[in-house]
Amino acid sequence: MGEKKFNNQNESDYTAIVQSSAFQTLLSEKKKFIIPVTIFFFCFYFALPILTSYTTVLNHPFVGSITWAWVFAFMQFIMTWGLCMLYSKKAAKFDELAEKVIKERSRIQ
Repeated sequence: MGEKKFNNQNESDYTAIVQSSAFQTLLSEKKKFIIPVTIFFFCFYFALPILTSYTTVLNHPFVGSITWAWVFAFMQFIMTWGLCMLYSKKAAKFDELAEKVIKERSRIQ
């Protein structure tokens, strides 16, 4: 019986947190970052197999016998590391916003 009360309290806490302005700001900021970065990642990632399968654009030499396909493939590693570093920096801001959510919730209780 006490467990049911505990679950109801958690549900009401969750509802209050979700409706708070701090939580809404956190979600909004994360969406503004994650959605464009994800779209960019998938476009860049799938461009290589699509371009190599259906066109000859990347078959031209870049330097010597190295073609643009190899350069593009190497750039995918750089893109992945770059996006990881970018997210790591951005995550610090998300952490600050999450702390605001926690502080706002503790003030309400």
